[in-house]
Amino acid sequence: MIDKKSLSERDICTKFITPAIERAGWDKTTQLLEEVSFTDGRIYVRGKLTARGVRKRADYILYYKPNIPIAIVEAKDNKHSVRAGIQQALEYAKILDIPCVFSSNGDGFVFHDRTAIDGKIETEIDNDNFPTAEQLWQKYKKYKGIESPEAEKVVAQEYYFDGSGRSPRYYQQIAINRTVEAIAKGQDRILLVMATGTGKTYTAFQIIHRLWKSGKKKRILFLADRNALIDQTRRGDFKHFKDKMTVVKHRMIDKSYEVYLALYQGLSGADEQANAYKQFSPEFFDLIVIDECHRGSAKEDSAWREILSYFKKATHIGLTATPKETDHVSNSEYFGEPLYTYSLKQGIDDGFLAPYRVVRVNLNVDAEGWRPDRGKKDKEGNEVEDRVYNRKDFDRNLVIEERTQTVARKLTEFLKGYDRFAKTIVFCADIDHAERMRSALSNLNADLVAQNYKYIMQITGDNDEGKRELDNFINPEEVYPVIATTSELMTTGVDAQTCKVIVLDAEIKSMTKFKQIVGRGTRINEEFGKMYFTILDFRNVTDLFADKDFDGDPIRVKPVAEETDLSGIVDEEENFDTPVIDEETGEEIAVKPDIRYPAPQTPTGRVHEPRQKVYVNGVDVSVLISREMYFDNDGKPITNSLKDHTRDLIKGKFASLDDFLNRWNSTDKKAIIIKELEDQGVLVEALRDAVNREVDLFDLICHVAFEQPPLTRKERANNVKKRDYFTKYGEKARKVLETLLDKYADEGVTNIESMDILKVKPLTDYGSALEIVNGIFGGKKKYVDAVKELEQELYKTGA
Repeated sequence: MIDKKSLSERDICTKFITPAIERAGWDKTTQLLEEVSFTDGRIYVRGKLTARGVRKRADYILYYKPNIPIAIVEAKDNKHSVRAGIQQALEYAKILDIPCVFSSNGDGFVFHDRTAIDGKIETEIDNDNFPTAEQLWQKYKKYKGIESPEAEKVVAQEYYFDGSGRSPRYYQQIAINRTVEAIAKGQDRILLVMATGTGKTYTAFQIIHRLWKSGKKKRILFLADRNALIDQTRRGDFKHFKDKMTVVKHRMIDKSYEVYLALYQGLSGADEQANAYKQFSPEFFDLIVIDECHRGSAKEDSAWREILSYFKKATHIGLTATPKETDHVSNSEYFGEPLYTYSLKQGIDDGFLAPYRVVRVNLNVDAEGWRPDRGKKDKEGNEVEDRVYNRKDFDRNLVIEERTQTVARKLTEFLKGYDRFAKTIVFCADIDHAERMRSALSNLNADLVAQNYKYIMQITGDNDEGKRELDNFINPEEVYPVIATTSELMTTGVDAQTCKVIVLDAEIKSMTKFKQIVGRGTRINEEFGKMYFTILDFRNVTDLFADKDFDGDPIRVKPVAEETDLSGIVDEEENFDTPVIDEETGEEIAVKPDIRYPAPQTPTGRVHEPRQKVYVNGVDVSVLISREMYFDNDGKPITNSLKDHTRDLIKGKFASLDDFLNRWNSTDKKAIIIKELEDQGVLVEALRDAVNREVDLFDLICHVAFEQPPLTRKERANNVKKRDYFTKYGEKARKVLETLLDKYADEGVTNIESMDILKVKPLTDYGSALEIVNGIFGGKKKYVDAVKELEQELYKTGA
């Protein structure tokens, strides 16, 4: 007779839970997955080093078919009750959109039915009566509102598998399944909101493939507004459509394909002849997917809407990272509320997106404004208009050469201290600014430019050489270009996996555009060491992080029934000088004067030409302050001081100094407490920088939260040495402990807690790790006890 109480959780799974599920007929290879990690663990940045947090992991997920999850089981060992795992399972079921929830300790199961509305929400089941896949599939269909056999056929359609082992992440799975289910039930307008870097195109591919294979949709149009997006889609996830797919080019229409990729500019135009989409009948497409739908289709008079109106009988799916909701423009009015939203914050918390550091750089002329001296002439010899010029003017109306030089110098200094080959995008006010910034950076990095002139490239819509380098910039395997100066071209749809630095030197007021730009850095590439990115902000653009709309759900602002003449309204996303877009390529090719600011008229009614930029030099420009911004666990900037923020967090966890001391001294590994504090939002590395890097975390906390005078690690180590605490040990053990004490003084407590410390010099002088532990201390337990006692001595003086 097995004593269940003595078995581990894993043993309970192997001996009782898995057999009970298999007896109900579940296929272990396709329907039953154990120990499923569904997040990657948040990335924490410590100086230049990174570490991952804990992954969310379900003990079992049960699938009707691969990627269609219908049940979750949380296991506990037999010392726990059969219900002990139910709350954790329910939390995971909510995240994963799963209706059937189970908890087990090996004695049986508690079944929580999220579809139930009567008194049978929770029932107990013995090990011989676990539900079959078919029984739980009926629950799933009820949960999702799938009623007809036709709808069930579509919903049960398999995913596409390419043999590589790639499968969708949990949030992609939810987006795909919800969309397919909604369309199977007859919904014809769908909006998916997924943060940049979370795989919208792969999600779209699986949706399209399942609907196509099931016969629900036969002809599909994928619309985008940039050539780069179409090329990435064709070469990437959509390549599996093979000869069934075509790209519409030069308004040449061939109706023999089933999947069409097209630029909306390539299907529509200013005159009737240019409207190539009318070569198709209005019923030709039954599914249209609109990528980056915030950019055009939100406006009622846009070319997108013209095309969508023509194919109005088709199902329309809008994909965006940044839904647009303003007084005049609304994604949700057209598509309805988002069917699913996966935000930047969720992506960072789950470890699928890279976290960011923000360094704010304030220049004197930006903070104080600049007023020309009396009679000050510009570079052409014309007198500069006497007024105060500020950040909104710089590089738009007035160019101060020294300001460009100062920004370029600050970026160069940053890269020299960080990594001169870190891929960097510099967002400038316009093409002229991007050109000048490339030149200034080239002069400051002449050594690397001399080795390869492509070290710095201007990548803008008007520059063919630069545009040709865009693919090399986004290719992780290509070293060059390293720094790209741009204005509009790289704000969206550029899959720059290894971009580590984003520089903001343009006035950006649009939340949509800001999110898109931040999205250029959010992709992770562990192979190439891209785990986080840094934003260098010269224009206080990162104030937008504090905006409640930055990572919240989009709120519709436009009144639903409003009739508005949109002809004179400019999209909030456009700059004061708006780029002209090539209708064939979707690329920025020139700059047109802004129609919001018509050319001024003279008293006689004659129109002046738009003002040209004024270029000046000989201006004193300097950096007033450069500081790193810090963010709380909700991703919002910390506005009070770092010390005050930390004090509030720590006092929320420890009621008093005694409470903290008891916890610190009773915890075997101090690294556990450090990890807990970091998870709670304590910025350990930043706090060390702010207080004293020579101080232990113990002293930092006691000082910041409880106003105790801190001791440095060296002072604590010296106090231990003075107490002659080592005399009770033999000579060799004493030397090892003294060396560990020196290591503590240099590196901190977490290092001496790790056995790996015994593998580095000078500890290796005393023998191998095994020889030290067994030979000198007489076994692992005695060695661990000696280290614990050493820690107790270190913190004996209290705070």
